[in-house]
Amino acid sequence: MTARLTFHGAAECVTGSCMLLETGTQRILIDCGMFQGPKTLKALNYEPFPFKASAIDAVLLTHAHIDHSGLLPKLVRAGYRGPIYATRGTRDLCEVMLADAAGIQESEVRHLNLRNAQRGMRAVEPIYTTADVDPTLRLFERVRFGEPVPIGDGVQATWWAAGHLLGAASIQIQTGQGDEGLNLLFSGDLGSGRQPFLPNPTGPVGVDHVILESTYGDRERIDLELSARRRALAEELRLARAAGGPLLLPTFAVGRAQELILDLLAVME
Repeated sequence: MTARLTFHGAAECVTGSCMLLETGTQRILIDCGMFQGPKTLKALNYEPFPFKASAIDAVLLTHAHIDHSGLLPKLVRAGYRGPIYATRGTRDLCEVMLADAAGIQESEVRHLNLRNAQRGMRAVEPIYTTADVDPTLRLFERVRFGEPVPIGDGVQATWWAAGHLLGAASIQIQTGQGDEGLNLLFSGDLGSGRQPFLPNPTGPVGVDHVILESTYGDRERIDLELSARRRALAEELRLARAAGGPLLLPTFAVGRAQELILDLLAVME
């Protein structure tokens, strides 16, 4: 079976993950993420989708981080009415995170329009609003790790634990039968396997192609056991206290922040 894969985000940049897989009978979107970062990247969120939203047959979601899920309400607003397949953890986080993303957009646009009015510039609209979130959530269909899900004509998908965030997965997509079929794996974001409250990353063998996120592909990760990591954190805290100043700890809003809080509580005890 022939297939066509087109990257509509997270290519030549590290944000806005969105891939379109066309199998001849199915048009499947893997992730639909928001571009984050500089204004030049954020401006891409306001552009029309480079495909017809209503022509997409299914959306497969790796995880809930906004750079992978953040444009789903825009997709629904543009006419998408098909299923959004995701694990239970991903769906539950999206309920909170998409509403938060919509609220942030409404707030930012409100302040921007106040400035625009003072400058005699035209008002702008948010990419989507909180009213677009509920229709999006109603399209979610929960899947289980390791259980193949029929997606459409001759296509099935399996979610494998990625160890990155609650519910995060790599997605295996199989099309066709036997030698005529294709067996693909989309990595999503992978964890280190060191988080005490997340499963270790898993995945299938024998795939034909791996589509891999490689943001840190040129770096060797420092392999720290949990106790060693917390000792390193405790030493940083002591150094900051000795210097008489605060310690600034930049983290992702979801996942890393909770992990860091858990480490801080353990160190304090």
